[in-house]
Amino acid sequence: MTMTTLHSALLVLAFTTALFAQHDHHHQQPPPGTYAPNKSTSYLLSFSSGTSLNPASWPMPMVMTKAAGWHLMWMGQAFLVSTQQSGSRGSDKLYSANWGMLAAARNIGKGSLMLRGMVSLDPVTVRGKRYPLLFQTGETADGAPIVDGQHPHDAIMELSIHYARPLSIHSVLNVYYAPAGDAALGPVAFPHRASAMELPQATLGHHWQDATHITNNVLTLGLTYRTVRFEASSFRGKEPNENRWNIDMGGMDSWSGRLTWQPSPNWLAQVSAGHLRRPETFHLDNVLRTTASLHYTTPAAGWSTSVIWSRNRKSIGRYATNSFLAETVRTLTRNNLITARYEWSQRDELFEYDHNLAHELLLRTGKRAFDVNAFTIGYTRQLRPAGAVRPAAGMNFTAYAFAGPLKPFYGARPTSVSLFLRFRLHPGEENHN
Repeated sequence: MTMTTLHSALLVLAFTTALFAQHDHHHQQPPPGTYAPNKSTSYLLSFSSGTSLNPASWPMPMVMTKAAGWHLMWMGQAFLVSTQQSGSRGSDKLYSANWGMLAAARNIGKGSLMLRGMVSLDPVTVRGKRYPLLFQTGETADGAPIVDGQHPHDAIMELSIHYARPLSIHSVLNVYYAPAGDAALGPVAFPHRASAMELPQATLGHHWQDATHITNNVLTLGLTYRTVRFEASSFRGKEPNENRWNIDMGGMDSWSGRLTWQPSPNWLAQVSAGHLRRPETFHLDNVLRTTASLHYTTPAAGWSTSVIWSRNRKSIGRYATNSFLAETVRTLTRNNLITARYEWSQRDELFEYDHNLAHELLLRTGKRAFDVNAFTIGYTRQLRPAGAVRPAAGMNFTAYAFAGPLKPFYGARPTSVSLFLRFRLHPGEENHN
């Protein structure tokens, strides 16, 4: 058995186990008191990915079990998606975007330790090393820059150890290390964000906003005081390569800092900045990334919304590009949800496959980057639960408005339609209309 085959078998087993774990497992009961989570354990289990957060009031879709003094949190979801796009650069594809996670935390005196692993079968279920996403850029496939497509996740999305301990009644210190994990830079990443949970495709601003959610050799120190948390990270700045089955270890050559404010359970805001050393394979630029975001959730209305701004400044080109996103998901009735996303970004890598053409456009227009707007609206119908798995069916439609010089290459009015089935791990519950 080859190492790739062995890795594949282990990842399939881990993902399947996470997806079909049941809410009520029977274990031999330990001595009284060993299961009650202390303040630090509850603190660690509130994180969504790495050390990023959604609003505290969001009912995180997770299954909790207990074993031998450990609190286990299982999460996972898989989208089976059929995408059809129009326009000169549009394409069609059937693919699956998916991930599964297991976190295990336990009390250690007044502190707590958490181990977390997150895996994805994207390297198998996203054929051709990309899925269609008009105007998207970033990373590579078959030795060439990806344009108009989204790269798959690495098979090992996170492998981390996390320790937290209260310093006083109002303050908590936490230390996070991950060979593969999430640096303290940007908002909670789109696969885990409350407002994006019914949208299978990535955001166009992914490489401005939250691309460091899969980063290597990450060390983060954090201090929380009341409603404010400050974090600092050191990590390898280069984005993952085309080998999606390994961990791309390297020196900690990049840094970031993030300030998070939670004024109430329904609200969360963050600002962050980071210096990334040569994140892209085909660019020698270092990137200075700045982000700010505001997130709102009200469980009573089944409503989550995010507003995100981000900026990349390249060191060699000495110019900056920006992105903006506003997205929301709203429950109409218990099983019927609508979602919407608006994006604006300045695209500067749409002609990476032809540098002569890129230079010609620069001479003709005087611009390195071109404005692109994307408008997405979608609908999800949740289906009858099957144990701890909550399936759903849905669709979304995207229309684009963009700078005139791009129209000869994309057509006047390209569109994208995605139909999907979604499977999410969730505690069993009754089905109501």
